[in-house]
Order: sequence, then structure tokens, then C-alpha cells
Amino acid sequence: MNPQPEITVCIPAHPARVANGMLDRAIRSVNGQSLSAAAISVAIDLKGEGAAPTRQRALVAARTAWVAFLDSDDWFYPEHLEVLATEALAHDAEYVFSYYTVHTDAGDPTNCDPLGHFGKQFDPASPHQTTITTLVRTDLAQAVGFRTPPKKLVDGQRHGEDFQFTLDCVQAQANFLHVPRRTWAWVHHGNNTSGLPTQGDARQGA
Repeated sequence: MNPQPEITVCIPAHPARVANGMLDRAIRSVNGQSLSAAAISVAIDLKGEGAAPTRQRALVAARTAWVAFLDSDDWFYPEHLEVLATEALAHDAEYVFSYYTVHTDAGDPTNCDPLGHFGKQFDPASPHQTTITTLVRTDLAQAVGFRTPPKKLVDGQRHGEDFQFTLDCVQAQANFLHVPRRTWAWVHHGNNTSGLPTQGDARQGA
């Protein structure tokens, strides 16, 4: 049996999410994993720079073979890292993503699928949004990095830095794997930032 890989969990956070306790909740979910993370790398967006450079700062600090990404307003279910790591090793994958349960401001979980991709294996020839809550080999992630996407439309919409990262991993010919299990919570609330420094709780005074 292969040993489980060491993982660094990278969390970018706006100061508002430090103040309101969201970051603490995210960190508690990492500390409660059935497969313990070797490290947690947190980067705080103190200058209003946005998600891409903040996430990049968390990523470059990673020294483990694998990195997992988590937004500060979301959280992992206890089996998240173990499920993704087990499947990554079993299938020799470099980029692994599961799925989420949506939580609203009221805290009511649902199994809705706003992206329509649950159970849909990733096709590099026709890439779709996977969200950024993924497990990725660190050498791949650091080689690709995070960047603010160009101002262009994909399927009629401007995509964020998370999907840009996915597209760049496609260009790097990464081996993708979708695990059709809901292993983390996506919090849909009035302060979602969508990766932009002028939106949601990234706004001044939000």
C-alpha cells in the first residue's frame, strides 16, 4: 500500500474573513482531516490585490509534494484530503477535484449543482470550470501559478483566476481526475468575491 502524500493546504483570505471568523472555520476544517495536512499556508490580502496574487503567495510557500486549495469562506469535510489523495495515487493523477455541497447564509446545505458538472469527467479538449478546491501536484501548480485572467469571455462569461489556473494546467498537459463525491462546503453568501478585489467582502468597509 502506497503511503499517503504530504499536503500543504493553501488558503488566501481577505482581512474581512479574518475578522468575521471565516478563516478560523476554514483552518479548523483542515485540522480536522482524517488525513492530516503537513502544513497550512495562509496569505492575507492586505493590499486589495485580489485572489490571484494572494493565492500565488500561499502557493509559493509550499514545500510538500502536493497542494490543496481552499477559499477562506469555505471548508473541507473531514474526509476531503484523504479521498482526493487516495484517488490521485490510484489513478496517477496530477490534478484532482471532487464536488461541493452548497451552504447559504442561513446555513442550510443543499445538493444543488449550479455548474452542472457533478460526476462529469474532465475533458481537456473541452475544459469546464472545476472550482479551485482541488488537490494538485506542487511542481505542476508552482510551474503554472496563478494569474489574473485576460479580459475575454469563455462560454459568454468572463472567467476568474481559478478557471484560468485550470486552463493553464490543461496547457501543461496535466492528468485530470474528477472524484464524484461531495467532500467540501461551498458557502454562497452576499460577500462572495469571485476573485476580484472590488467585489464582495474585498470592498473597503465590507
